[in-house]
Amino acid sequence: MKKVSLIALALLLQVTAIQAQKMALVRENDKFGYIDTSGNMVIAPQFDKAGDFSEGMAPALQDDKWGYIDTSGKWVLQPTYDRVKDFNAGYALVLKDDQWNYIDKSGTVLQTPVQEKYYDFNEYGVAFYRVDKKIGLIDTNGKVILEPTYEVMKPFVNGQARVRQGDLWGMIDTAGKITIPVSYNELSDNSGKAVWGAKGESFGVITSNGFEIVENADKIWDFTDNSNLTYARSDKKIGFINTKGEWVIPPTFDKARAFNSGLAPVAQRKDWGYINEKGEVVVPMQYRDAEIYGDNGLAPVKEKKLWGFIDTTGKMVISAQYDITAGGFSMFSKNNVKGFHDGVARVRYKKEWGYLNENGKPLGGKWYQNAELFSE
Repeated sequence: MKKVSLIALALLLQVTAIQAQKMALVRENDKFGYIDTSGNMVIAPQFDKAGDFSEGMAPALQDDKWGYIDTSGKWVLQPTYDRVKDFNAGYALVLKDDQWNYIDKSGTVLQTPVQEKYYDFNEYGVAFYRVDKKIGLIDTNGKVILEPTYEVMKPFVNGQARVRQGDLWGMIDTAGKITIPVSYNELSDNSGKAVWGAKGESFGVITSNGFEIVENADKIWDFTDNSNLTYARSDKKIGFINTKGEWVIPPTFDKARAFNSGLAPVAQRKDWGYINEKGEVVVPMQYRDAEIYGDNGLAPVKEKKLWGFIDTTGKMVISAQYDITAGGFSMFSKNNVKGFHDGVARVRYKKEWGYLNENGKPLGGKWYQNAELFSE
């Protein structure tokens, strides 16, 4: 009995691993299929249209109707819908007979209040709820947790969402509780590091002490999870501030992007290079364009018209012969990652798309008509 139990457990773990496997949508011979992270074709190209996997299910089109497949390519929900969205928090929006509804993974409809427009659930298990041009929140039980109150509500980031009443912005949590008063003319998303705001012509960072004005700043970009610094502008020049609203790197650059791996791309005139968090130039200003470093320490840089990849010392480790993209080809695509993500970089080479590994080799040795980022 013990041996049988161990075998059953092993099989369960194997199935779970397969279900959690990341896959990427590719197009070959005008049909859509999926590859795994090793570049193996695990679902042969057979669909007229399809979307990325989300919560183990992906939308696919057959005979002009949409349904959902699992990671083996089998239909979980037969293609009977006119339009569909991704699964989030166990539910997806589908259109059938001119009516939008939320369904679970068995196809059962979730009963919700009637509203003017239907919005996807997010990973926190809430969805926008719109009535009379005001927006509130519902949960995955179909219950209203925040009555329609705000004129504008932005997507939740790190458990909080920006909301607007009149001309002023504030922030709420997933229960609808106000976390930042609705008193700002501008307000950033909640990066997890810090939130910036603007009152009148003053830009600053919102801390536990209140609104800390950044001296002479006229624009601030959002903080990210990867650094305690973000870039800000003063008198047409860009520098970097910390989460207290203090200038750490003086505004001397013409353009900049976010820090990652301790380095940030910056430009003086038309030339791009990289600085560290002390403001020291680590990679000289010599590129036509430059993107942020990936977690693997490789960054896309542009020479002439094409892109390659450098390491943190500035050494070109993948030669500049590719195009890169910030968008996807799928109608469901939400990704905008440039450079390396999950160990591969999506690139275009001679009108075909594929994935490079960190050695600059195409994943699976193949190129495709189109290629999306990996998802699960």
